[in-house]
Amino acid sequence: MVLALLALATAPLSAQQGRALSLEEALAIGARTSETVGIARAGVDRARGQQRQARSEYFPQLTGSASYTRTIRSQFSVFADSASDEPPPPECRRFVPNPAAPVGERVDSLESALECLSESDPFAAFADLPFGQANQYNLGLQASQLLFAGGRVRAQNRIAGAGRRLAEIELSSQEAQTRLEVAEAYFDALLGDRLLTIADSTLVQADRTLENTRLALEVGNVPEFELLRAQVIRDNARPVVIQRRAQRDIAYLRLKQLLELPADDSLVLTTELDGPAADTLAAAVRAEGRAAVRQAEENVVVQEGRLAIARAASWPTLRLTSNYARLGYPDDVFPTWNDFVSDWNVALSLSVPLFTGGRLSGDRLVARADVDEARLRLVRTRELAELDARSAQAALEAAQSAWEASAGTVEQAQRAYAIAEVRYQEGISTQTELGDARVQLQQALANRAQSARDLRVARLRIELLEQLPLGTAGRAGATP
Repeated sequence: MVLALLALATAPLSAQQGRALSLEEALAIGARTSETVGIARAGVDRARGQQRQARSEYFPQLTGSASYTRTIRSQFSVFADSASDEPPPPECRRFVPNPAAPVGERVDSLESALECLSESDPFAAFADLPFGQANQYNLGLQASQLLFAGGRVRAQNRIAGAGRRLAEIELSSQEAQTRLEVAEAYFDALLGDRLLTIADSTLVQADRTLENTRLALEVGNVPEFELLRAQVIRDNARPVVIQRRAQRDIAYLRLKQLLELPADDSLVLTTELDGPAADTLAAAVRAEGRAAVRQAEENVVVQEGRLAIARAASWPTLRLTSNYARLGYPDDVFPTWNDFVSDWNVALSLSVPLFTGGRLSGDRLVARADVDEARLRLVRTRELAELDARSAQAALEAAQSAWEASAGTVEQAQRAYAIAEVRYQEGISTQTELGDARVQLQQALANRAQSARDLRVARLRIELLEQLPLGTAGRAGATP
């Protein structure tokens, strides 16, 4: 009966209803829908953008600009208005030279005309200047090149490169963590199914014992006390079934949550709990190359780059700049190319920090302390990674030993229960003996299922250990 119920739990999909889901499909869905993995991918994109920003300071910066200004009224308009209010005298309106007049007379007439014009509009000479023009166009190009910054740009690029590698390590770490969480939830759901099946089989056995005891009581072979004991054993088995069913449902809800599936969906898990991955022991693992160690190494690079930036702040900064512009002040709104004039300049600027009140030395002191801290954290992370790797290996070996030991125990417990059931039916044993055999069989089956789940999870953890964060190796297996 026990074997029949266990076989029912792994019946073909055609006999069950629901969405078929294998472990590989669950892992693929989890990697695609995980929010933490999506956040890590965004972090990689951000780090790549920051690296481009840092690299851009190696190249010239070229900016174009274009502007048009329409002057409605300016401070120069008052002069034009005052000049236009009083028309010039008739003799100043037009100067007509007389070539036939003597030279002295011609000179006198020219001087009088100039004096008359200067008195009537003293600002007439500014009419062609750009001040207050109604239409103003400015087309420009600005170029700059950083020539020397004391190593700041090189340090910024080292920091940006380390930041990109940190983000990529974080992405791989989150992907591995998501795979492990999905696999744990998947195997927990399988374990919940198996434990519920075991509880159901125990209830069926208790029902059968109760029925046999009732028949024996009717023919007078057993006292009423045996019937009452059989009823109590059967009734005590029912809450266990209810509890196992609730734990199984919770495990399935956890799996659906990780996979972003509707809670009302019905799933049929197609991967077997006692799969091939539980047959052999994985190879020994090493702490070298752990994601946490590589992140600590990149953090040292970042802090060393910040120290270099703090030191570079004491050096001069040399920058070359150039501005080229085409300026136009046409009388009409739409100018022609001949209305523009050129304006071009080149400048070399040098800036040197002369006195900062101790700010630069304080920045260097802080950066140097950050470097020392990052190096010590790297040493500690390596030690923790070594301990975590050994813990993962020990957990795998323990799970492998438990799995191997449970195989013979289940066979012995099944044989013992079969003998105890026959003995009880023949009247040569008691319910106590039969109940003990039933409890031992139930415990052996549960231990077998738990060890299978723990071994599958431990093997997967070993496979993903290089990318997993620290602290995930020694976690005990969860029992639904």
